[in-house]
Amino acid sequence: MTAASELADLARRYWQFEQEETPFSAFLAGQAENDVILFREAPGDYDRRANRAADMAKELSLISTTDFSVQDRVTYRLLERELDAIGALYAVDSHLRPSLLPVGPDFNTVFYANGAQIGDLKSAKLHVDRLAAFPAFIADVKACLAAGYTKGIRYPRLILEVAAKNTRALASAAPDATPWYAPFVKSPIASHPDVQKQAQIALKIIGEELIPALKDYADYFVGPLMDGARETIACTDGPMGDAYYKTLVQYFTTTDMTPQDVHAMGLSDVARLEEELGGLAKNAGFDGDVAGYRHFLATDPQFILADANALREAVEILCKRIDGKIPAYFSRIPRITYGVESMPAAQSASMPPGYAQPAPPGGSVAGKFWVSGLPEKCPTYMHPALVVHEAWPGHLMHIALMSELEELPEFRRHGAVKYTAYIEGWALYCEQLGIELGIYQTPHHHYGRLEMEMWRSCRLVVDTGIHIHNWSRDQAIAYLTERLTLSDDTISAEVDRYIALPGQALGYQIGGLKIRGLRKRAQEALGDRFSIRSFHQAVMTAGGVTLPVLEDIVDHWISEAA
Repeated sequence: MTAASELADLARRYWQFEQEETPFSAFLAGQAENDVILFREAPGDYDRRANRAADMAKELSLISTTDFSVQDRVTYRLLERELDAIGALYAVDSHLRPSLLPVGPDFNTVFYANGAQIGDLKSAKLHVDRLAAFPAFIADVKACLAAGYTKGIRYPRLILEVAAKNTRALASAAPDATPWYAPFVKSPIASHPDVQKQAQIALKIIGEELIPALKDYADYFVGPLMDGARETIACTDGPMGDAYYKTLVQYFTTTDMTPQDVHAMGLSDVARLEEELGGLAKNAGFDGDVAGYRHFLATDPQFILADANALREAVEILCKRIDGKIPAYFSRIPRITYGVESMPAAQSASMPPGYAQPAPPGGSVAGKFWVSGLPEKCPTYMHPALVVHEAWPGHLMHIALMSELEELPEFRRHGAVKYTAYIEGWALYCEQLGIELGIYQTPHHHYGRLEMEMWRSCRLVVDTGIHIHNWSRDQAIAYLTERLTLSDDTISAEVDRYIALPGQALGYQIGGLKIRGLRKRAQEALGDRFSIRSFHQAVMTAGGVTLPVLEDIVDHWISEAA
């Protein structure tokens, strides 16, 4: 067996490992046709996973890379990175401090339900069985929380209170009005008697098992976990806190940057954007008065649509307008489509203005661009930047295309969630590309683009400010309020996100600046030979990658194109 075939075999077995250990990954990849259990999150699951990953890492280290092709070298580096990351996160007990918001087991079950399809009796029964398994998933997360508590891990009081409030809001709906029941409502065979029987079973499970489990989960936050809860908000205030945060920073940025490096980069980038905004405010008729321009945008009712339906329809129109511009900039376009839907109002309160739910491979389910159900969270001047970020040519196009790259190992095709800096960096690059696409038609639209970028640059400052410089919540809120037009509630929710999910928000701007820098490098190196369509194909067809690997891929593309 050659070294290349050994690597291919190990990559195949690693994908099997992922499907077994994190079956929700298989569901997102459209490969969990019969899996009832979608989440394995008990402490023992993490113990087993870390041991299996360590064994595979040893096996990988014995494979010679001497005669590898460019793609095999990429696969080797990414497989090494993923196996090492499992061990690194386990070593700092990240599994014993699971995220409570904005992404936790409650959100994950909703995310699953939003993508579930009932097209026959078998899928109806499978959905019911999965719902029945969710209370055990929630109990497993509680077991991790309990084990972390025993080891001295304490959550900030604030996060426990907010998480309990959000979970209780989700659990307050009537069973037939919940996201978990929605697949039956939307099913094209909803009227079939056998499917209706399954729907009744689902209602019983939701009402008598899942909702009580979520209420108990929320009670756990303000009950046992609240005993000794921290008044401080930095994740570094706890066992292995510094190592934990450094590990998260490097995991989410896919670089070797330290938290201190990120903070300094953020301060510099915020200063750059403040200068750009000053020029824009002058062009908008505010004589360089950025604060006055922000106040106008934040308070003038013309930028807030009447209701959730009006917001969704406006976004749908803009999405379609962009579709007509795509072929001029992209030579490889995914086959799957997408739609726009409104988030429930209760969920919208703790969520960003929009998010993407990629279509699972296979072509039977469209992707979804979820837009806030609260129009005040998504003013019209933000629409163009938000659309190109979340829909096409951003997340929904990018991840759909990745899933179609059959020439790549499956773990690279379906690994988007593990490469925040690359995936989010591409979406931020698309916001900049929107200038060339011609979608920013007023100074206010351009402000929306710059504000979105300022938002991501501020994250570099605020996230690290909280976790290594002891910023208070009020200090973090004040920093954002001074630079953004976002509502007070949105800014508070953002700060709570940085507190509750350390490091995750750092990959966005770091990735976006990297891809913009790579394009500039390619244009300078190739001159008239530079092709925007070819450059986009090189970046978008890398599969899930780290930023250093992406840089090597683009450098190789430049050398081939020269």
